[in-house]
Amino acid sequence: MTSSRKVIITCAVTGSIHTPTMSPHLPITPEQIAENAIAAARAGAAILHLHARNPRDGRPTPDPDVFMQFLPAIHAATDAVINITTGGSLGMTLEERLAAPLRVKPEMASLNMGSMNFGIYPLAERYSTWQYDWEPVYLEGSRDFIFKNTFLDIERILKELGEGCGTRFEFECYDVGHLYTLAHFLDRGLVKPPVFVQTIFGILGGIGADPENLQHMRVIADKLFGRENYAWSILGAGRHQMNLITSGATMGGHVRVGLEDNLYLGRGELAQNNAEQVKKIRGILEALSLEIATPAEARTILSLKGADKVAM
Repeated sequence: MTSSRKVIITCAVTGSIHTPTMSPHLPITPEQIAENAIAAARAGAAILHLHARNPRDGRPTPDPDVFMQFLPAIHAATDAVINITTGGSLGMTLEERLAAPLRVKPEMASLNMGSMNFGIYPLAERYSTWQYDWEPVYLEGSRDFIFKNTFLDIERILKELGEGCGTRFEFECYDVGHLYTLAHFLDRGLVKPPVFVQTIFGILGGIGADPENLQHMRVIADKLFGRENYAWSILGAGRHQMNLITSGATMGGHVRVGLEDNLYLGRGELAQNNAEQVKKIRGILEALSLEIATPAEARTILSLKGADKVAM
């Protein structure tokens, strides 16, 4: 890795945490997801991290046919890097989570670096009425849920999607132990540098969104990978989004925004779309004299295979 101060902005467009009741601006249909993704790219996002939703009720879906209702449009309209989830959502099997990325063979995919408690049930306490019956059941289900990504699961994803499709990964690290798991696979040669390390703060079950933890994750990543061998990115969940990623950017990190991670633009103000969050962080970064990476520069930094080598 070079010490380039080009900052990669990732935008996570819809995710599988928030539900339709929480915001009327959450992209649900393929058309809405495509529109939000394209606008985010035009606003400055070099990477678009994508989940799919059932267009009838907004429920997360792993169906490759639904992904293909919006991926080609995004691919045709922008040169941004398309990054498809392998995390999916609560209750999806590994086969379901891999179905879309194995079909599309994207340049990049997310990869959660371990099994963990993933608690989103406190969100249910904020609402008394729901747009769809599935929403409170889904959220409450996380009270007794473990997201499963064993060593064997990770091996399979690295081999089938990584080696088999030439896909590289956004390694999602929700705690310090996930960094050590990533180092294990790096030592075994199943992961090769440059490594894109997405450190995630503020999810119940993972590391907290404290400035001390931001510094600690950076120190441990430097120790395990060597600063020249990885690209570090920061994700702050919910209200911690902008302040934490700004702090991380001043420490040499890349940043991630998007309605998957936070529904708001500021205190009490729902974001109207993903592009608003991209524009906000871009303005902050540029005010700090940091340059924004283009998709081409992101591909170089992360050694990606190129947009012409995907199945869209």
